[in-house]
Amino acid sequence: MPSLHDAAPEEILRQVRRIEIHSHKLVNEIFSGQYSSVFKGRGMEFSQVREYQPGDDPKLIDWNVTARLGHLFTKEFCEEREMTVMILIDASRSLFFGSRKNLKSELAAELAALLSFSAIRNNDKVGMLIFTNKVEKFLPPRKGLRNILRLVREILTFVPEGNTTNIASGLEFLGRVMKRRAVCFLMSDFLSPMNYEKAIRIVSKKHDLVTIRISDRLENGFTFPGRFFLRDMESNQLVFLELSGENDCNELVRTNQSFFQNWKRTLQKSRVDVIEVQTGEPYLTQLLSFFKARAKRFR
Repeated sequence: MPSLHDAAPEEILRQVRRIEIHSHKLVNEIFSGQYSSVFKGRGMEFSQVREYQPGDDPKLIDWNVTARLGHLFTKEFCEEREMTVMILIDASRSLFFGSRKNLKSELAAELAALLSFSAIRNNDKVGMLIFTNKVEKFLPPRKGLRNILRLVREILTFVPEGNTTNIASGLEFLGRVMKRRAVCFLMSDFLSPMNYEKAIRIVSKKHDLVTIRISDRLENGFTFPGRFFLRDMESNQLVFLELSGENDCNELVRTNQSFFQNWKRTLQKSRVDVIEVQTGEPYLTQLLSFFKARAKRFR
């Protein structure tokens, strides 16, 4: 399947517009209430100062204002409603694969758009970090529709320098640049060694981290025997695979399932939420199931 990297500007604009219309529709009809009920500002932020009254907490006295005006003033706080949302996108070569109607990278763009439109409807800021084996691009969090459309366009058209995956590098960079707590959606196919467990653990302590695994049915194992030449999209290495019968096919599927079961357990140990979606399959059911389960957990 051809990549949008090679598409004409008009085709890219059509794709961005299609994603915008589809995402707006989902947000307006279904998704917005789910998002705002699950992701809320978790802390308190300064609102104003007012004159101190008997019974107020002495710890909240604003001594600078008090000294300036000659009588006691106290600080008032309100619940912090505005959030920052960060979208972390794996742009390694393996994301530019799809055996069905879209590439994994295109599905990532749709999911990023849906989450971003939900965020701006909630008056949140949205930023993005694109990584491969290194951090390739960082777009600081901003508000507004223009910012969201730029993020979607970047995901669809960005040409990375690196081919391979280093999830830890993206997470470590996030930890350095994001000082305030944020809701972070990490999107990848996670087809790489699990050498980022420490980075996941550190980031999840400071931020609200949600992982979204994007896969393709063909990657989950062959269901038919045969001889195949397969090319690793990240290393460009050609591999010969021979599946002589049903047992070999089943073994391949089991190996893949075992890897991702261990991956899921590792993330859940760090209290990181996991959403799994697949190219060519409707993803709304998985997202809504996640939001309902999370809302139930936080009640």
